Amino acid sequence: MKKLLFFIGIGLFLSCTKSQNPFFVQWETPFNAPPFGLIKTSHFLPAYKEGIKEQQKEIQLIVENPELPTFKNTIEALDRSGVLLKKVDHVFINLNEALTGDDMQKIAKEAAPMLSKNRDDIRLNANLFTRIKVVHDAKSSLNLSKEQLRLVDEFYDDFVRSGANLNTEQKTELRKINKELSVLSLQFGENVLKETNAFELVLSDKADLAGLPDAVITAARETAEERGYTGKWVFTLHKPSLIPFLQYSEKRALRERMLKGYINLGNNGNELDNNAIVSLMAMLRVKKANLLGYPTHAHYILEKNMAKTPNKVYELLYQLWKPALKQAINEAKSLQKMIEKEGHNFKLEPWDWWYYTEKLKKEKYDLDEEMIRPYFHLEKVRDGAFAVAGKLWGLQFVQRDDIPKYHEDVVPFEVLDRDGSHLGILYTDYFPRASKVSGAWMDAYRKQITVDGQRIAPIICNVGNFSKPTGDKPALISWDEMLTLFHELGHALHGLLSNCTYYKLSGTSVSRDFVELPSQIMENWAAEPEVLKMFAQHYETGEMIPDALIKKIKKAGNFNQGFGTVEYLAASFLDMDWHTLKDTVERDAQIFEKASMKRIGLIPEIVVRYRSTYFRHIFAGGYSAGYYSYIWSAVLDSDAFEAFRETDLFNQKTATSFRNNILSKGGTEDAMTLYKRFRGREPKIEPLLKKRGLK
Repeated sequence: MKKLLFFIGIGLFLSCTKSQNPFFVQWETPFNAPPFGLIKTSHFLPAYKEGIKEQQKEIQLIVENPELPTFKNTIEALDRSGVLLKKVDHVFINLNEALTGDDMQKIAKEAAPMLSKNRDDIRLNANLFTRIKVVHDAKSSLNLSKEQLRLVDEFYDDFVRSGANLNTEQKTELRKINKELSVLSLQFGENVLKETNAFELVLSDKADLAGLPDAVITAARETAEERGYTGKWVFTLHKPSLIPFLQYSEKRALRERMLKGYINLGNNGNELDNNAIVSLMAMLRVKKANLLGYPTHAHYILEKNMAKTPNKVYELLYQLWKPALKQAINEAKSLQKMIEKEGHNFKLEPWDWWYYTEKLKKEKYDLDEEMIRPYFHLEKVRDGAFAVAGKLWGLQFVQRDDIPKYHEDVVPFEVLDRDGSHLGILYTDYFPRASKVSGAWMDAYRKQITVDGQRIAPIICNVGNFSKPTGDKPALISWDEMLTLFHELGHALHGLLSNCTYYKLSGTSVSRDFVELPSQIMENWAAEPEVLKMFAQHYETGEMIPDALIKKIKKAGNFNQGFGTVEYLAASFLDMDWHTLKDTVERDAQIFEKASMKRIGLIPEIVVRYRSTYFRHIFAGGYSAGYYSYIWSAVLDSDAFEAFRETDLFNQKTATSFRNNILSKGGTEDAMTLYKRFRGREPKIEPLLKKRGLK
C-alpha cells in the first residue's frame, strides 16, 4: 500500500516546513482530488523545484543501477519517475488556463525554463539513453506485452527526437532553442488573453442595440455593470458576446468594429503584439527541426502522427478545399443578393457574413439561432450528453458537492461504470471569465495509470466559455455551443475510460490527428433527433423540442457549410505553411499570412478562422503542424459513426468495440491499428463529404 501511495503522489511526507505546502502531503480529500482551498500561488514554485529535484534523483538512480538494463529497472522506472512534478504540473497548468492572473503568469514564466531544462537534462542524458537503447535493441527477446513494447519504442523515439544522438555542441544549441520556445509560447498566449480581455465595445445609445435579442442585451448590461459602466451596455470578444452581436446587430459599423477587434488580436503594434513572436517561433522551429535532421518542423511533428508527411496533409486539405471553396463562393453570392434585395449597394464584407447568413437561414428555412436556444438549457444539455454516455457504455455521473473545486462555477461529478465501480472524477467549468483562456478544452488533474495491478482513477476537467445565465433566465446555449459540450465530453471519456498501465501511454496520449476522434464522434449523436429528444426541453414550458423544429434543423444541416469548412481549412493551410518553412529568415507575419491565403485563393469575404497573431492552437497550444487533425479526425469520426448507423445509434456490440479498441487503449498501439480493429478496415472519406454536403 505504501508503494502505491508513493506512485500516485499522495504519500509525500517531508519535513515539517514542507508539510505546510499541500503538494508535499497526502491529500485527505474524496478520491485524493486537489485540495484547491489549501493551494496558494506561493506553493507552486517550491513544489516545482522540489519535484524537479526528486525526479533528477530518480533518474540518477536509474543511470547508476549496477544491474543490466531491463524493462522494469529502466523503462518502467523512467515512466514512474517525477510523481511530485507531475502532481504540481497538472494542477498548475489547468489553473493557469482556467483561473489565471498576474501571479500565476509570473510563475509560469519562471517555471517554463526550469521545466524545459529538466526535460532536456533527462532526454539528453547520454548514460540514460544508453540503457534505454540496450532494452530497445533487445525488446524482441524480452517477452514483453504489446503495451510494454509500445512504451519501449515511445521512449526510445522520444529520446532520439529530443536530440539524444546529437553531439555536445548541438545539444547545447538545442537546449537554448527549447528554452526560448517555451518562454515565447507562454508570452504569446498571455498576450492573446490580455488583448481579449482589454477590448470593450461600450454602447450608451439604445438605438445601437437594434436587432439584438433580449438575452444578448441583458448579458451586455450585466457585463457593463460588472465593469463599472452604469446605464450602458458592454460587448466583448468572448464568443458568447461576439458571435450573437455579429449575427444580429443591425449596425453595420459596429459589427465591423467587433470583428476587426477580434481579427486584429495580437496585431495592434502595442506591448501585446505577437507578430515578432510568431516569426521568431517559426524560425526557431526550423532551426530545431534541422538540428534533429528534419527538413521542416512539419516533417518532425508529422512523423509521429497518422498523416506521417506534410504531403499527405496537403493532399487531404486540397481534396476538401476545392468543393468547399466552390460552395463558399456560391454562399457569398446568395448573401450579396440579399444585401442588394434590401436596397443596399455595398459589397459583402467579413463582418456582414454572420448577419446575412442568419437572415438567409430565417428566410430559407424559417429558422434562426434564437428559435433553438430556449431548448438548450445548459444543464439539461450536459445531462443529455451524460445520458448518451450512459446508453452507450452504462456510465453514471453523480454530482459530488464534497469534492473541492477551484471556482464557484465548477461542478464536480463522480463517474461510475456500468457495475457501479468508480471510474474517475469529472469537473465541468462552462462559463467565461476574465481569468479564463478563451475556447473549450479537456485536460487532466491526474491521468489514469495502473500500479501493482490497481487502477489509479483519473481526474478530468471539461472547461468552456459558453453563454451564461442572464437576468432571470438560466444558461441557454447555442447550437454550436451544444455541439462543443458534447465534443469536450468525448475527450473527457477518452481520459475517464482509459485502462492503461503506463503514464506515457494513458488517456489522450495518442497522435494529434487521432485524439479528436473520440470527441468529434460525440457530436454526431448530439445532432440526431432521437438524442435531441433526450435533452432539448423548453426552459419555460418544459415542452420537448417539436418535430417540426428538428426537421428544420436537419434540413438546414449543410447550410453555410462552405463558410465553416473554408475558414477552418484556411487555418490548416496557414499552420502548414508556417511549419513547412525550410529557412531561418525572420518574416513579416502579416505579409506571410496574406501570401498564404492568396496562394489557396481564399475569398476576401471570409477571414481565416485563426489569424497568425492569435492562433493559440499552433503557437501556444501544442497543435503546431497539427491543426489539420480536426479534419483528419472528421474523416475518422464520420466513418466510425457509420458503424452505428449500420446497426442502431446505441448498438451495444459496436459501442463495446469502440470502448475496448479506442477509448480504453490510449496510445498503447498504433492509431490505425486500433481503428482498423474497431472498423474492420481503414476509414473512407465519403461519409465526411456526404455529411458536409460537399459530394
